Amino acid sequence: MGSGVAIVTGGGRGIGRAIVARLAAEGYKVVTCGRGARPDDLDTAVDWVQADVARPGDAERINEAAGDAALLVNNAGVQVEKTVTESSDTDWDAVVGVNCRGVFNMCRAVLPGMERRGGSIVNIGSISGRAADPSMALYNASKACVHGLTRSIAVDHGPRVRCNAVCPGWIMTEMAEDAFALARDPEAARRDALTRHPVGRMGTPEDIANMVAWLASDAAAYVSGACFTVDGGMTAASPLRPGVF
Repeated sequence: MGSGVAIVTGGGRGIGRAIVARLAAEGYKVVTCGRGARPDDLDTAVDWVQADVARPGDAERINEAAGDAALLVNNAGVQVEKTVTESSDTDWDAVVGVNCRGVFNMCRAVLPGMERRGGSIVNIGSISGRAADPSMALYNASKACVHGLTRSIAVDHGPRVRCNAVCPGWIMTEMAEDAFALARDPEAARRDALTRHPVGRMGTPEDIANMVAWLASDAAAYVSGACFTVDGGMTAASPLRPGVF
C-alpha cells in the first residue's frame, strides 16, 4: 500500500485520471492539476490545483500545495499532429512547453524535498519516443526528451530518489482517437493496429496506472533509470504479421 502524498499532473482525464484513482486506492493522498477548472466528477478526496506545468511558478505552486510529496507522476502531455515543416513556433511552445519543460519544472520543484526524505518519480513517456509515429514530429521528440531526463534524474539524484518512465503504446484515450483520425481510413487503421497487438487488444488507462503503482511501490525498490514499454507486445512484433504471409 502507498503512503504519503502523490502528485499526478494532468489528472483530469484519460491516463492521468486512472493513475489518480489507482494511487488513491493504494492509500496515497493525491494532488492533481490541469489548466482548466476542477472536473465535476473528480473524487472529492483528491486535491485539484488549476495550473500550467509549463510555467515554473505554477510547478512550484503545485509542489507547495502537496507539501512533502513522496511520489511525482508526470503525466500531463500535449499532442500536435504535424510534420516538422508543418509545425509552427506556437506548436513547438505548446508541445515542448508541457511535455519537456513541464516535466523538468515539476522534477526540479520536488527533488530538493525528495532528496531529504526519499521519494520516487514516474514519468509518462511513450513508444513514440523510441520509434517515430508519422506526422507527430514534436510529440515524438518530446517523449525522447522525457526518456533521457528520466535516466539523468536516476543517475544524479539516487539513491534517495528513484526515477523511471512508463512508455505506453496504443492506449484508448482522446489523444489516441486524434491520432487515428489522421489516417485516410480511421476504421481500417484501428483494425490494422489491433492485429499488431499480440495480447489481442489495445490498452486501457488502467493498464498504465497498474505499472505506475508497481514502480511507486517497495516491490520496485531496485528499479531506477528504466523506461518500461507497456504496449501489449506491439513493438516486439515483426512487421510481417500473422495472416499476411
